[in-house]
Amino acid sequence: MFVTLSDLNVNVRLDGPPGAPALLLLHSLGTSSDIWDGLVGALSGGFRIIRPDMRGHGLTGVTPGPYTIEGLAADACAVLDALGVEAAHVAGVSIGGLIAQAMALHAPARVRSLVLIDTAPVFPTEASWRERAALVRATGLAGMADAVMGRWITPAGLDTPAARGLRQIFLRTDPEGYAAACEALAACDLSARIGTIAVPTLVVVGEDDPSTPVATARALADSVPSSRLVILPQASHIPTVEQPDAVAAALLDAFSPATRDDVPPDLYAAGMAVRRAVLGTAHVERSTTRITDFDRYFQTFITRTAWGQVWSRPQFDRRTRSIVTLALLAGLGCEEEFALHIRASRNTGCSDEDIAELLLHVAVYAGIPKANGAVRCAKEILAEMAAQV
Repeated sequence: MFVTLSDLNVNVRLDGPPGAPALLLLHSLGTSSDIWDGLVGALSGGFRIIRPDMRGHGLTGVTPGPYTIEGLAADACAVLDALGVEAAHVAGVSIGGLIAQAMALHAPARVRSLVLIDTAPVFPTEASWRERAALVRATGLAGMADAVMGRWITPAGLDTPAARGLRQIFLRTDPEGYAAACEALAACDLSARIGTIAVPTLVVVGEDDPSTPVATARALADSVPSSRLVILPQASHIPTVEQPDAVAAALLDAFSPATRDDVPPDLYAAGMAVRRAVLGTAHVERSTTRITDFDRYFQTFITRTAWGQVWSRPQFDRRTRSIVTLALLAGLGCEEEFALHIRASRNTGCSDEDIAELLLHVAVYAGIPKANGAVRCAKEILAEMAAQV
């Protein structure tokens, strides 16, 4: 979809349930919102994902430069305004991470938490960025594509379809938009202020990133209060393309109440992450696509309570919770839900022997007819799953 700001038409991609917590994803220099494609499946169940193309990039309009990081942060806030979003979790790659830092400093009420990926509070040097801006305006982007890709992707990943697609995104970036963003990088240094960022922050970096190396990421994490550092193996400057599953896992972990003792838990996001882990992503995606206005609140309720509050508690491991859940569902005669959790047992570590044993308890305490029906159902599903291996 497109939203119109005061001087700009912005391309915005939306995924996930409208009522879920907002997650704003900001892309890197010379790319577009497409660099997040590999994470949408893992994140969209628990979040309303908002992916704008930055000014001068992707399908968003181009205005003459120079741009400023503060102005690009204002663009991001204006997109939230246009969508009626008061505050969002914000994640950004490279310049997107710098924009995210600026949002946390200039509009702290809009930012619930930060994930800063392969970024820094300052990108030296000012002279080199201004020289690059002048070069791009004069000759375009094609001449620097090989050098840029060598910094963005590890050598082992350069010949993958994703990397080839990333190169095409770079080459199709408007030269004025790219040059103007280079000028924004040249003029920005937030290093003296990032110590005042007050929201929980995760810093993520590819271990092979030459542009913002691990030492830079570690210094950033050391400077921002309430921050943690995650280093991704076999990844360079754009890990959302090279290692999307690892980045998605880091984001989900950042939003999990088990690792976020400093803020109230986001029960919907945490619940959706556990629900996906137990029932499987494919099942959850099918379920969420069938949600209507009739059952939207009900689905939110069970995700927050059953999955975000109960299944997320540390007292029982998932195998134990699976056994307890199966026994209760069998005893109550809830065959459809029982069948669902039999299939989920492969994700929880609950074995066929566990299921056979718990059904003996169902027979004793809930009655043989209930257990008999559950045994029949379990045998059919376990045989079906065995045949698929």
